[in-house]
Amino acid sequence: MKKTIALALIALFVLSFALASCAPGPNPLKGSAVELTDDSPSPTKPAGFWQGLWHGMIAPITFVVSLFNKAVNVYEVRNSGNWYNFGFIIGVSIAFGGSAGGAAGARRRRMRGE
Repeated sequence: MKKTIALALIALFVLSFALASCAPGPNPLKGSAVELTDDSPSPTKPAGFWQGLWHGMIAPITFVVSLFNKAVNVYEVRNSGNWYNFGFIIGVSIAFGGSAGGAAGARRRRMRGE
């Protein structure tokens, strides 16, 4: 029994760090007066819908990791705007069960007669 719990904790630890490795990075312009626009030269493209979706899905894990590591952010600062935001919101909904989870809970309570 103890071996199973230890293996489960190790697996959870490894999984959380694997997911957090894909987390949004730090904002290099934090505290500066310079603004980075889409026309600015950059080695990478701004995060779009799919990265927003991924960042939203791993947001709970990223939040916990960001408490201990200042190089990890929950939200990508350099993003494409509304499409990234849309993907992020959908991802967070997926991570927290969305509206279907609440509806299922209400249905279970009705079935039990509460």
